[in-house]
Amino acid sequence: MHPPTHEPDRYTCPFCGIQQGMFNERNLPSDVVAVSDRAFARIAPKWWPGNPGAVLVIPRAHAENLYDLSPADGQAVWELTQRLAIGIRSSYGCEGTSIRQHNEPSGGQDVWHLHVHVFPRYTDDRLYQRQDEARWVSPADRDIFAQKLRTELGMPFSFD
Repeated sequence: MHPPTHEPDRYTCPFCGIQQGMFNERNLPSDVVAVSDRAFARIAPKWWPGNPGAVLVIPRAHAENLYDLSPADGQAVWELTQRLAIGIRSSYGCEGTSIRQHNEPSGGQDVWHLHVHVFPRYTDDRLYQRQDEARWVSPADRDIFAQKLRTELGMPFSFD
């Protein structure tokens, strides 16, 4: 049995919007760091203290959550997630990475298009104890990390 949708009526998906050229302060073309046939990655617009430069890896086809994701898109997301984790580890000078993904409201999902969070990790950063301290980040701050990753990955970063 397939779970019910949680997308509100007339939902405007920010991740589909990015691909269609619909931008705003929190979703800019300069946030995109890698694009493949089936997935893309962007610098997250919200960061936790001590973990700057977090990235979201997103399937290009709209899938509300893991239950809706095709195997081919799942493979593409995971492959890009691995590349991003390696790129973050190499270019940020962090000591590790953490990856997570949420499904449905009870699972912590609040954007109705599947995405995987990739966090840079540092000794004693207390990422999981500081969930309530997340903040929106300026485009200029996001761009610093986007440039590092684009250089490190050497992948296309536009939807052209």
